[in-house]
Amino acid sequence: MAEDLKSKVMTTDAGRPVGDNQNSLTVGPRGPVVFEDYLLFEKMAHFNRERIPERVVHAKGSGAYGTFTVTSTEINKYTTAKLFEKTGKQTPTFIRFSTVGGEKGSADSERDPRGFALKFYTEEGNWDMVGNNTPVFFIRDPLKFSDFIHTQKRDPETNLKSPTMMWDFWSLSPESLHQVTILFSDRGTPDGYRHMDGFSSHTFSLINAKGELFYCKWHFKTRQGIKNFTREEADQMKSVDMDHSQSDLFGAIEKGDFPKWKVSVQIMPEAEAETYHINPFDLTKVWPHGDYPLIEVGELELNRNPVNYFAEVEQAAFEPRNVVPGMGFSPDKMLQGRLISYPDAHRYRLGVNYDTLPVNAPKCPYHTYHTDGTMRFESKSGPNYEPNSFGGPTQDKKFNERPTTLPNPTVARWDHREHDGDYFTQPGNLFRLMAPDAQERLCGNIAASLGKVEKRIQDLQISHFYKCDPKYGEGIAKAIGRDIKEIVKAEELVAAK
Repeated sequence: MAEDLKSKVMTTDAGRPVGDNQNSLTVGPRGPVVFEDYLLFEKMAHFNRERIPERVVHAKGSGAYGTFTVTSTEINKYTTAKLFEKTGKQTPTFIRFSTVGGEKGSADSERDPRGFALKFYTEEGNWDMVGNNTPVFFIRDPLKFSDFIHTQKRDPETNLKSPTMMWDFWSLSPESLHQVTILFSDRGTPDGYRHMDGFSSHTFSLINAKGELFYCKWHFKTRQGIKNFTREEADQMKSVDMDHSQSDLFGAIEKGDFPKWKVSVQIMPEAEAETYHINPFDLTKVWPHGDYPLIEVGELELNRNPVNYFAEVEQAAFEPRNVVPGMGFSPDKMLQGRLISYPDAHRYRLGVNYDTLPVNAPKCPYHTYHTDGTMRFESKSGPNYEPNSFGGPTQDKKFNERPTTLPNPTVARWDHREHDGDYFTQPGNLFRLMAPDAQERLCGNIAASLGKVEKRIQDLQISHFYKCDPKYGEGIAKAIGRDIKEIVKAEELVAAK
């Protein structure tokens, strides 16, 4: 069976042989994904339809309504977005927290990243900030997203979660090291949603009144303080309250203990993105705060629970393509993939008119020519085409997107490991920032999972950790009962072949 698998060439659904399943088709090594990438869209479209009716990822979650209040207007140097125009201005919001890999019935305390998705109901339309509680992710190319998520779900043969699938993929994808280090640290098991930070993770952009573009990353710092479970406490909570994060959030808001987050942004001028020593559009890396410090913008407060979970939380649909004038996107490949994947997933899961549901609809006036489709409930008269001579809504060129200049117009499947293969410095820096007891827990958490897989996968993965920091690799090897010298020597021999 194994020999048969090795002899087969991967193809598309139509049988076309695939020459590169590791890199999306982009405009230069740092440019955006192009629409003709048939393989990416085939994989993402198929992936979005694999499971019904729950979300493919982020299936279990909690939601709440709140208010965003501007506390500083410094951001107005970088954007014309009206929600930031004056101190004290408030915008209603809705948030959905979630675990990522688990099903709807899974435990809230599982070791997993947490979704941190916000919908701002602004006067210029909805702004959806669809992020996580981590500033980075496991991969940097959307072509690998479905492959990665498959390793976090259940083995198709046993229907069990598989450490082998996870570590096999991670060991062959060293770009995952930064996020793996966060996942298996104390922050991989947050004590409820109120005690964790949120991040846009992706690089977005802001445009000011002069037409100048600035790249940005959003940060939401909890006012409640970071609070995490140890691995043992997280496991114990599964038997005490499977819905701990849900009950904690709902209960706090119910009794008037409204959770808050400080909202800040990092800003990078457009010209600096071309020469900065770190690819600013690489989702596996952070922007050092010493180079791009946090700029305070406002405060988020959650102050109202939903009345009906299904209508307001289960049917909530967030999508990173929802930005307002004065905001834009970036060549972040993972973001580019999500711009298409998210609305496609919503149309499949909720129906083509998902964005007219009360929790998803804008609070400002909006006018489109979209008609018909499943669950269309509005009674609309007039033409359903544009242009028309009957006074229907028309375009306004002042809202055209700002033109984007790309430094390298060559379209190809650029190998990101060839152009930028340093996946060891930042996770190594993160490891060295941890206190000795936190380092010990991190190594123990990894060993508890990695120790269940076969030695060849252990060897490759531990050699990656060793490159981040020798103490990192040594600590995991010791916790598994392995000799780090033998592992490093064996991997050096493999690399030399």
